[in-house]
Formats: sequence, C-alpha cells, structure tokens
Amino acid sequence: MFEKHLAAKDRSAVRSLLRLWPYVRPVRTRLFGAAFVAVVASCLGLVIPLVLKWIVDGPVAEADPGGVWLGALALLLLGLLEAGLFGFRRWLVARPLAGVEAAMRADLYRHLQRLPVAFHDRWASGQLLSRGTTDLMLVRMFLAFPLTFLLVNGTTILVGFIILLGQQWSLGLVLLAPIVPLVVLCSLFESRYAIVARRAQDQVGDLTTVVEESVLGIRIIKGFGRHRSQALAFRELSRRLRGTEIGKARLLAGIWALITTIPEVVIGAALVLGTVQVADGELSTGTLVAFLSTALALRWPVESIGFLLAMSQEAATATERYFEVMDAREEPDTSGAAPASGQPASGETASGRTASGRAAPEEAASADGMRFEGVTFRYPDAAEGSVPVLARIDLQVRPGETLALVGGTGSGKTTLTALVPRLHEVNGGRITLDGEDIAAMPRERLRELVSVAFEEPTLFSASVGENVLMGAEGADEVELERALDIAQAGFVAGLPQGAATQVGEQGLSLSGGQRQRLALARAVVGRPRFLVLDDPLSALDVHTEALVEAALRRVLRDTTALVVAHRPSTVMLADRVALLSQGRIAAIGTHQELLRTNAEYAWLMSGADAGVTEGSAR
Repeated sequence: MFEKHLAAKDRSAVRSLLRLWPYVRPVRTRLFGAAFVAVVASCLGLVIPLVLKWIVDGPVAEADPGGVWLGALALLLLGLLEAGLFGFRRWLVARPLAGVEAAMRADLYRHLQRLPVAFHDRWASGQLLSRGTTDLMLVRMFLAFPLTFLLVNGTTILVGFIILLGQQWSLGLVLLAPIVPLVVLCSLFESRYAIVARRAQDQVGDLTTVVEESVLGIRIIKGFGRHRSQALAFRELSRRLRGTEIGKARLLAGIWALITTIPEVVIGAALVLGTVQVADGELSTGTLVAFLSTALALRWPVESIGFLLAMSQEAATATERYFEVMDAREEPDTSGAAPASGQPASGETASGRTASGRAAPEEAASADGMRFEGVTFRYPDAAEGSVPVLARIDLQVRPGETLALVGGTGSGKTTLTALVPRLHEVNGGRITLDGEDIAAMPRERLRELVSVAFEEPTLFSASVGENVLMGAEGADEVELERALDIAQAGFVAGLPQGAATQVGEQGLSLSGGQRQRLALARAVVGRPRFLVLDDPLSALDVHTEALVEAALRRVLRDTTALVVAHRPSTVMLADRVALLSQGRIAAIGTHQELLRTNAEYAWLMSGADAGVTEGSAR
C-alpha cells in the first residue's frame, strides 16, 4: 500500500531527523549536557593508556612497587569516574526523552482527531497505530543513544588519533589508512539499509491492521469459520516481514563484519611494526603498550558506527512516517470567520439559541431551518470527471420540521447527512442552518448545533453514561436519564453497575439494538437545535421501535430534523418526505402524496413492482 514511499529517497536521513528539532528544543539543555558528559567520560578512557605508559616506563622499569600501586589506584579511579559519568548521562536524558515521545504521541492523536473523514477512509488503522507506537519508540531510542554517541564516538576517534599520532606518527598513519574505505562502505550501507528499514516499518503497519481487524471482527471470523484463511493471511504477512527483517540483519551483519575486520587487521599490522621498532630501540615498551591500548580503546567507537547508522536510519524512516501523517491537512478552521450581517453575537446561534443548543428566550426572526442550495459532492478518491455522488441538491427542512430522506441503496442518503456536520466538505453549493453557511461556522459551534446518530452505532471503551454524555458537554444525570428514556434504553438499569457499567471495546458486550438505542440517546441528550438521524431504528424489534418512535415524536417537535428512513414506520415520524434518486432530489411531499404519485417511492416503501431501478450513485 505504501510502496510508493520507498522511492522517495531524495530526502536525506539528516533532513528527516532535523524535523524533530521543535520537540527536542525544550530539552536541548539536558541533551547537550548529557552529550558533553559522555564526551568527557569517553575521553577519560583515553587517559588510561597514558597512565599505563607511565607505569611501564616508570615503576615497572625501575622495579618500584609503590609506583605500580599508585598507578593501579589511578586506573581504578579513572574507571569509576568514567562509569559514573556514563550513568549520569543516562539519568540526564531518561525523563526528557520520555517527555518528547509523549508530546509527539499527543500531537499525533490530536492531529488525527482534526483530520477529515476522507483521510481516515484512505489510511489503514494499523498504519496509524504503528506510527504512534513502534515508530515513536524508534525515535526515542535514537535520541537517547545514537544521536549522542555518533557525536561522542566521533569526538573520541578524533582525540584518540591525535594521541596516537603524538605517541608514534608512523604507527598512527597505519591506523588512519582504512578511513576512506570505511566511509565508502558506510555510505553504501546507509542507502541500502534505508530502503529495507522503510519496507519493514510499513509491513509492521500492515500486520498491525490485520491483527486489529481480526480482533474486532472475531465474531464474523468464528461465525463463518474463516479462522484458517485469516491465519494464512497473517502468516503470509509475517513471512514477508520476517524476510525483510532477515534482509536487515544480513546488511547489518555485513557492515559489522567489515567494520570489525578492517580495524583488527590494521591493529595487527601496527603491532608487528611497533614490535620491530621496540626491538630496534626506536620505541619504548611503554609507548607501544600505550599505543596499542589506545587503539584497542578506539575499537568500540569505530565498530559501533554500523550499528549507530542502522538505528539512525530506522529513526529517520520512522520520522518520515510520523510526519507523513502530521503533514496531512486538517479540516479547514473557520473559527475566525466573521459572522454574516444580522447574525448573532458570540454565544448565540443564528436561530437565537445559545451555543449549547438550548433555546434562547426569543427565536431569531430570520430563521429558515436547514437548507441545501445546489449542493454537489464527490469523494476525494473518485476519478476526475466521474459522476458526482450528489448533484445539485436543493432542499429545505423548515424550522421545527422533520424531513424523511428516502432512497434506494447507494442513492447518496448517508453521504448527504454526513455533509451537515461537515464530516465531508461540499464540492459545490452550500448548506445553511438558519441562514448561516456552515462553511463559515467554527466546527465546535456547528457540532454543538447539530447532533447525529449514524446507522452503525459506535460505542467506546467507557461506561454507558460516558458514552451517552459524549453528545452534550456538561450535561448532568437528569439529562442522561431523560435521553435514556427517550431512547427506550431501560435495559441500562439492569446492567451490573447501571449507567456506570463499562461496555467494552466497540460496545460488543451489548446487542445491536442496545447499541443503537444508546447512540440515539447520545444524539438527543443535548437537546440539539438540528438533528440528523441515519436510519436510527434499523436494529430494533417492532415493539421497541414503536416505543422509541412515540418518545422521538416529543423530541422532534422541538428540533429541526433530517431522518434517513427505510421503513414506512420511520417515515411516519416525518412531516414531509424527500426522495433521493441517483444523487438528485426526485420528489418531495408527504408520505401519502408520494405513494400516490411516485412509482419509485411506492416500490421502495412497499416492494411493489413499478419497473423502477435503484439509483446507481455511491
């Protein structure tokens, strides 16, 4: 799905990682301090060979036991100080970097909430989950270790070679010989590893998606006995990921072997040459010991280059993946839009109601309900020039009126209702609420005015009461009881903890009808000015449906409502009916009028053969 990103390698790892700076800046003092402490600790390790040189050429050569013990004490103190400084460095970065990861995760979650529905339609949830978990973990690990130690090891190597050249320049030149081939090898490794690392992280996202879908759809899998096919799909994705990870390991093993072997060979050559020089009297034994000790101390900084580059590259691809989501455009912010002439001041809606949706003492004289004016819409992923889902929709729901929206499968009913709370943006025309264009409203205010209940009720891992009260911020227990009563959700009283009962993920511990009634209660709890219901009674039995309809009639008297209906009983709640066919309003009238005058409507309501085909729109 995301293979196209593998080709986008014109962006360097450094450029990608620099995008982390806004998150790192608040903790830069501790990070720089930790890097300085680590550099000092690493350079202390290079003092140890100099102490060895003094011991060998001094107390050992002069048979002075006291000097040997003094040197040993100095070595012990240097080792303890080095270890203490490295521990201090770890303490310096632990909490700040955990904060960086938490801030990035919070920003990602906040951004996901503000992205349009069209974005979520295109992206697999597993890909988003992997970016918020695995990728951010890789970023934190990079900031904690490779970022610091690329600097520390680079400084240590530079200081170490200065010491080596100062001790014996000819042997130092021998050790400098492999630098150019090592740089070339590391460059080739980084470019190849970048591609494999990106592929592995994308495959983790695909695997996460399969696991999530299998867990959420476990009832379907078990009901149809599809566990074997799901297991095979999972096994195939796991096999692909395993192959990619093996490829990563193979690349890392190759560069590690080369980076390890080349310095070992060079140190061996320097040892032979140094031994010859000692034998010829050109070099002291202590100097040779110090030289070799320094060279061996530089083994880890050199050998770790491949490992650090690998971690850095994985962090760079993780950063790219993170900002692929963060760079997605949020829903347009209309909070700064100036109100149209004659519109109410802040805190009131165009209908003279407060921002909470409750009626103000006097209604605005200009109120004209919900109006669709030449509305056209096609989905963002539709082919250019394709037939729009909705074409030139002109429709008015008068103040206080309930309008039923009827149409065949695929006629665009759900799409039309999703435009009112701006889950999608219209491509042409406009939608107004009491004369105010919703495109000019702050989204927060719009979604306080408009309450929705979708055909597929979604509940969250929270209590029954918390799920219902999501429909109105600040609503109290009285409002909760009223909403449950309207939705005929009396079953809540029989739950183990009543409204405090946890419903579990997706509310799957409840029946479909129970979930739908809770979703309906959530829609009406805030006494909304405008109500949009997408077939809200489809999962109810006929007896419960009759009770809910009776209670809904009381609610609908005080609101302006657009109700998607498939059954005559739901249609009877409405004052008027609009027939949507092939993305257009084909007829408007009362239920009885349309039964007499429109063959398609009669066919939809009764199933009688009128020779009418269903709409072909999405």
